[in-house]
Amino acid sequence: MKIIIIGGVAAGMSAASKIKRTDPDAEVIVYEKGRFLSYGACGLPYYVSGANDDYRKMIARTREQFEQAGIHTRLRHEVIKLVPESKRIMVKDLEKNKVFLDHYDKLMIATGTVPVVPPLPGKELPGVHVLKTLEDGIALKEKITSPDIQDVVIVGGGYIGIEVAEAMVELGKRVRVVELGDRILKTFDQELTDIASQELLAKGVSLNTGEKVEEITGTDRVSGICTDKGTYPADLVILSVGVKPATGFVKGTDIRVARNGAVIIDREMRTSVEDIYAAGDCAEVYSRVMEENTYIPLGTTANKCGRITGVNLLGKHEKFIGTLGSAAIKVLGLELGRTGMAEEDAKRLAIDYGTVWVSAADHPKYYPDPTPIHLKLIYEKKTGVLLGAQGIGEKGVVLRIDILAVAIHNRMTAAEMGMVDLCYAPPFAGVWDAVHIACNAIK
Repeated sequence: MKIIIIGGVAAGMSAASKIKRTDPDAEVIVYEKGRFLSYGACGLPYYVSGANDDYRKMIARTREQFEQAGIHTRLRHEVIKLVPESKRIMVKDLEKNKVFLDHYDKLMIATGTVPVVPPLPGKELPGVHVLKTLEDGIALKEKITSPDIQDVVIVGGGYIGIEVAEAMVELGKRVRVVELGDRILKTFDQELTDIASQELLAKGVSLNTGEKVEEITGTDRVSGICTDKGTYPADLVILSVGVKPATGFVKGTDIRVARNGAVIIDREMRTSVEDIYAAGDCAEVYSRVMEENTYIPLGTTANKCGRITGVNLLGKHEKFIGTLGSAAIKVLGLELGRTGMAEEDAKRLAIDYGTVWVSAADHPKYYPDPTPIHLKLIYEKKTGVLLGAQGIGEKGVVLRIDILAVAIHNRMTAAEMGMVDLCYAPPFAGVWDAVHIACNAIK
């Protein structure tokens, strides 16, 4: 059987590896548009900042290792058209500028996303960057080392935008974040983003929320930006306004896609066309807590779904148990984590919910350097079942959100979680942990 995988990063290479481990005789060909396979794109801001001094550390497995495993990889090859009726694809060799056809028995779409680039005047100027691929990270790293780069403007206040802002602070740059919405990091609730914003402001970052960029200015290179509220100098502009599924090549087929272009799949990763599967950031995914398909582009989910796709391409029928959308981010001296529903999700689903907001310490005050942890829990009023959790603090927050993710995954009530036997020792936690305190605040 010949299996073609389109996309060679998280979901695609997880599937390819699983296929070859399960059936060494299967023929697996991976077409990847970029120059690299199987890398951790979430590490890009830390490579740019210098926290990681070698981009090769982000590569989980090299091309040579995949080839040795019997996986045939074709880098700098872009699939530009699908013809499911004849089980063929049209491929463009980007190095040789040639187009050819290939055929498959089964196909996986794992193309991930592409950055959204607004149609701004000046977006093509030298000094305007995005940060999505490893190639983007290498280019930005080379540029940012120039002593001429002092004023950096980041357009967009989501995960990548804020992580890049932190990287630029670490590099000693003057940093401005311009966000069209009324606050940054909107996958978190406002109680947490207010604290994160104060941390950024305290470290010298300028936050311009509720502001629309209208033009990037400059002649030979970028020199500034103009918004609907003012003009600001910029030696470098990083566009980080979001991503969209890289699925343009499925147009004209019977593959169903959502409004944003994400491929619609079932819990076995099957598309609406026989023998074509999809997984990763290019596809929707099943939410365990909301019990519906949604779009949550996360590397953790992509790897899990890729693994399941690998066995299902070989004829199995494994179902994805569902995601909670668990995610975390470091914002200078703070860490934020979230899992399950946010308040907006509960409102949209018309759930009769309640919330608690609790502040506690990461360990007792009689051990040195206790720091505050703020936790917000969302729960179903009738049953007390936990629906979502978010937290912010200097340390120990994300691992506590992981604890709550397990509780939400297993549909535990706050009362049950409030009595779970967690570790206690003064250097690590109190006899009543912050998790206990938050859950027991739900009456």
